[in-house]
Amino acid sequence: MPPTSPSSRTVSTAASSPPDLPPPGGRCAIHQPNFFPRLTTLAKLFAADYWIVLDDVQFARRDYQHRARLAALNDPTWRQWLTLPTHLPNGRSTLIRDAEIVDPTQARRRIRHTLRHCYGASPHWPALRPALTPVLDLITTSGRTAAVAEASTQALLEALGWPGRILRSSALPSRPGRTQRLVDLAVATGATTYLCGTGGMQYLRTSLFDAWGVTVTPFRPPQTGVWAEGREVSALTRLAHLGPLSLSAEFRALTADPPGLAEGATAGP
Repeated sequence: MPPTSPSSRTVSTAASSPPDLPPPGGRCAIHQPNFFPRLTTLAKLFAADYWIVLDDVQFARRDYQHRARLAALNDPTWRQWLTLPTHLPNGRSTLIRDAEIVDPTQARRRIRHTLRHCYGASPHWPALRPALTPVLDLITTSGRTAAVAEASTQALLEALGWPGRILRSSALPSRPGRTQRLVDLAVATGATTYLCGTGGMQYLRTSLFDAWGVTVTPFRPPQTGVWAEGREVSALTRLAHLGPLSLSAEFRALTADPPGLAEGATAGP
């Protein structure tokens, strides 16, 4: 049922709301933890005031939760997968937060070597390396794929000067249902805008958001210039090419004006 008054909007849809939430209002993005995410994914999170990490859904091996596609500095056509070897203790039903890294010590050594091999020649590597070191350390200290993936995204956001906050869906009340879960998470955090990627716009029932006063805003980055191949390779590639300051300027420009943020959702009811 939709709320009957503005005050009812902040009432939990599934359980009592947890403490330490952001102030009401602002933009939220809801996305699974991705290992060194693609440029377009990172840009959507950067455009949000807070990122709700979707960590309590089923792990998907064909997704980007445990892997990233890298491109070489001097040859953008060269591609390589960077993978966190992952064990699913509960088989295919394993939740993202429960996935475990296989042989963390070896995984850390291999990933560190690959990153240095791909981007060590970049003039920006001395600035990037300290940001990546805590992520590499977490491989052995946590042993959890989701923790490392989330930390890798956070490291890139912080390198770009993102002022937002991170929350996790497992700590927030929500009901089942592909769209209903997203609505409940947005409402639980007091969001007034939900940033949705192009994939989500294909199935989202925007009327459920409308009922709670949440505006669905499509996030549509361009496909030329810096953003060429942004849906294919990790943001690390552009970060190594341009450096944090230049890439941050691109992100801020995209966030401020369309086509990055396109007002008015067109998904079905």
